[in-house]
Amino acid sequence: MANEQHPRTAIEIGLAAAIVAIDADTPLILVSGADGNLGLPSGPFDAPEHRTFEIGLRRFVAEQTALEVGYVEQLYTFGDRGRQASPHDTAPHVVSVGYLALTRVATARAMKSHGARFEPWYKFFPWEDWRDGRPKILENILPALNAWAKIAKPAPGAEFAPRERIRLTFGTEGTPWDEERVLERYELLYSAGLIAESRRDGREKTPPGEKTDAIGEPMQFDHRRILATAISRLRAKLKYRPVVFELMPDEFTLTELQRTVEAIAGRHLHKQNFRRLVEGTALVEPTGEVSTHTGGRPAAMYRFRREVLRERPAPGLRFGGR
Repeated sequence: MANEQHPRTAIEIGLAAAIVAIDADTPLILVSGADGNLGLPSGPFDAPEHRTFEIGLRRFVAEQTALEVGYVEQLYTFGDRGRQASPHDTAPHVVSVGYLALTRVATARAMKSHGARFEPWYKFFPWEDWRDGRPKILENILPALNAWAKIAKPAPGAEFAPRERIRLTFGTEGTPWDEERVLERYELLYSAGLIAESRRDGREKTPPGEKTDAIGEPMQFDHRRILATAISRLRAKLKYRPVVFELMPDEFTLTELQRTVEAIAGRHLHKQNFRRLVEGTALVEPTGEVSTHTGGRPAAMYRFRREVLRERPAPGLRFGGR
């Protein structure tokens, strides 16, 4: 119960959408605002006006971007303190309900601006893109994390010590890189005070003097945390649900499908193994047409085989680790 020493804090429920599209092998996220202060489409939930969270979210997206999204799923509820710019902010504490939404690039290209635009998601998470090999930014991140680990104390109730967290999340000391640990890597950088959001929320840069100011583009409030959750969810879901086809045109080549999966996963896949996987899972079927826009030999065109949704419970692309 609230009292004079501990007055009750007002709570506001916010809805935020990580809207993903793929264009030219680049995963994109819809944002608005100026660089350094970018945010996801979002707004407050109004119970009398919005019967459900999803209805409210779709309305905000349409109003703010003129975009009608298709696939939508709820991610997580984010309620940690530290969202306000000032520790003495008296505004209501915002509990964010994050969503993942997918749209096709043709829809994204036709979108009216409304002040919103698509940006590459690796602009915010440059350490997550391994398609051209180990990201160079890790040469800055890992020494800073290791320096932090030498002075950091494990958080109360933490399962792993700081150095162990680094090994598991960033794949050091012989541990393989796990592309699904996007949120865990972001949270580790936040804990270490190595990204702009953690310092904005009152954490000191730890340790002082490390060159870490350009570790990805920051976002408003907890929006980069929501985006990290969305990327983790989508990378994992590729393997047991055919969600990738929500991002594909109706007809495509197997090379286009592979490049889309690689763009999301942030790593290359073996071409022949991928083709055997796609054909073996019966996720696609040939259209009988060919594409002549490949820069080489004409390539067979395929489409998603929707019957697979009725044939088995988890029809995804179960590609393995690195």
